[in-house]
Amino acid sequence: MQHKIVVRYQDGRVMKGYTADFLPIKELFHLVPMDAPPGSQNQKVNVHELKALFFVRDFMGNPRYQDKKEFDPARAAAGRKIKVVFKDQEIMVGTTQGYQPGRPGFFVYPADPLSNIERCFVVSTATQEVSLI
Repeated sequence: MQHKIVVRYQDGRVMKGYTADFLPIKELFHLVPMDAPPGSQNQKVNVHELKALFFVRDFMGNPRYQDKKEFDPARAAAGRKIKVVFKDQEIMVGTTQGYQPGRPGFFVYPADPLSNIERCFVVSTATQEVSLI
């Protein structure tokens, strides 16, 4: 299955495309750039170089929309509520079912149901602070 992803590197680079072989326990996966012609060579992505891997609904999203950083009290949250502060000061609030300190990474599902991000794989070395809320 091909997933729409946005890859953000710790050095600020961003790539958009598709992957079919990302697994949180693997150090490498392959990305087919979104604008690559059919039959193009895919690119290897080293997970340890990343800030995060975003599984998105749409590549463009709405650039004017800012994700809410709080939960809707009328909706039940699935999983443990978490706040992630990245080293570049970006903050993500959501839920997780697999966060454990010391692991190379973990998934976060945004608190905002209108977010363009369906889920995000956070690379632990790119974080400044992770707290359960």
